[in-house]
Amino acid sequence: MKLTRRQTLLSGAALPLAAAPSVALADGHAATSMPTHRDFTLGDFKVTTLLAGSRSVENPHQIFGLNVEAAEFEEVSAANFLSTDAAQFFFTPTVVNTGAEVILFDTGLNPVGTTKALEAAGYTADQITHVVITHMHGDHIGGLANDAGTETFSNAAYVTGQVEYDAWAAASNDGFDAKVRPLAEKMSFIQPGDDVRSGITAVDAFGHTPGHMGYMLESGGKQLFLMADLANHYVWSVAYPDWEVRFDMDKAAAAASRKRLMDMAAADKFPLIGYHMPFPGMGYIAPRGEGGYHYVPHSYQMM
Repeated sequence: MKLTRRQTLLSGAALPLAAAPSVALADGHAATSMPTHRDFTLGDFKVTTLLAGSRSVENPHQIFGLNVEAAEFEEVSAANFLSTDAAQFFFTPTVVNTGAEVILFDTGLNPVGTTKALEAAGYTADQITHVVITHMHGDHIGGLANDAGTETFSNAAYVTGQVEYDAWAAASNDGFDAKVRPLAEKMSFIQPGDDVRSGITAVDAFGHTPGHMGYMLESGGKQLFLMADLANHYVWSVAYPDWEVRFDMDKAAAAASRKRLMDMAAADKFPLIGYHMPFPGMGYIAPRGEGGYHYVPHSYQMM
């Protein structure tokens, strides 16, 4: 499926501004010395990750590794220099500028954090031509509108998975009903394998939610995978894909999706961006002898 191109967008959009010195945290406090965006080049695409928010969450073993004993969780964490007292969560929407469209993948916890990061990256909310929602958890749909229901990206068309939308539409969920349902008439619904536009293809990553999808970007003979919430921690999910995650609605299906797509990333050596990976959210996957994977953070490969 190809989407209609908007004529109002200036070609290439605005040049990025200098990164802001701080970013608002999800709990309303400010964190110093944290960049709010990072640009990457993928062929003819400009890809920008946005740090829309970050927060510390206590007792990570109540979220990750639900099916392993505390001693194992402690041992793995210590070996990777991780505290088991708290984990730092990152919330990272991604902008893909194709030169003709400016496409935003997910919208953060609220409009404020996301639009501030967009502006720091050189974009305004009205320049977004398409908003793609990978799944309907609140930290991905929260930026669609403010508490009064005012639409954040008023010039945008919306794209999401048919399976995902139908599952949430049949449930009773205040966030979905407030943020997503009012936009239904502006939405296009797609299936795995469909194109958002040429070079941007939906990929089945079901399990975290019923219709959770990632998106494969391809331009200039290169690939980059937007994995959304396929894996939410570089050790406790990527390195140990069978470890259960509290927020995965179908834990077995989520683990199967992680292993299938991590195998693909390791074999084909393409980078990926994770919504909750340490900012700027991009890394590579290498196989690990114990049947898991090793996350290699991006350094300068796509500058």
